[in-house]
Amino acid sequence: MAMTKTLSMISRTGRDLQRYNDGCRQVVGCIPYRYRKTSQSSTVQGTQIDDLEFLLISSQKSSRWMFPKGGWETDEALEDAALRETFEESGVIGDVEVQEFLGTWSFKSKSQGTFHEGHMFPLLVTEELDDWPEKTVRKRLWLKFSEAREVCFHSWMKEALDIFASKLTKRNKEEEPQTCPFDELSMFYEEPRINIEANDPLTCEEELRISLVAKHSLGKLMFNEDSRSKPLLFSNVGNSMFSEEGKMSTKAQKMFNEEVGNSHVAPMFGEGKRISIAAFS
Repeated sequence: MAMTKTLSMISRTGRDLQRYNDGCRQVVGCIPYRYRKTSQSSTVQGTQIDDLEFLLISSQKSSRWMFPKGGWETDEALEDAALRETFEESGVIGDVEVQEFLGTWSFKSKSQGTFHEGHMFPLLVTEELDDWPEKTVRKRLWLKFSEAREVCFHSWMKEALDIFASKLTKRNKEEEPQTCPFDELSMFYEEPRINIEANDPLTCEEELRISLVAKHSLGKLMFNEDSRSKPLLFSNVGNSMFSEEGKMSTKAQKMFNEEVGNSHVAPMFGEGKRISIAAFS
């Protein structure tokens, strides 16, 4: 979500509005990221972790590197606080990905001696400003994932970065196109791999019939499952695995079971099913 409030060039100070939870100071931060200039990806869909780079900032008091974070105050929503702190400390604005919330960590501040709870979000950077409230006391550094993880000082921030990467990997797997379990059947329609005499037709013992349409130009098969339909003839082919009635020969059935059926058909239609297969070109 984008922040609609006016961004102030003066950082908030003081603890009058600071939120606490059972004595733990509430802080919120972001992992700002953007697409690398060399990346071909323009959307998160299909993006790999190496297509991205991450923004770290230096500490005010040391040379340590970290992600921007700060106090969550009582007059603002969590995501608004995340945007404000990110802008104040690093000078970038963008979209806080609330739906990709990374988690909450408990830690003790060494400088303050108090316990904190840190909430972290990813933030897709849309603009990097030349001037920002803490420009004179902080440096910015864009790094690849492995580099950012190595130089980030806080272990809990490294964990947040790891969760970001895991979420990205999981999303990519969910978006991968599902391969049809019958794709390997296209081997029957490539330039002759095996020729089988069309004789000794196999009698179908089950009502299940699958009509296969062989798309030679694409090397793909299209399936239309219909227990009421009759098999189509496999025409315009010399010696084939089908009889004139469109039924598979015994030899073809044996090859089908050994090379394809056991591993692909049985899991989908159940063991013991016999199917008659036919197609046309």
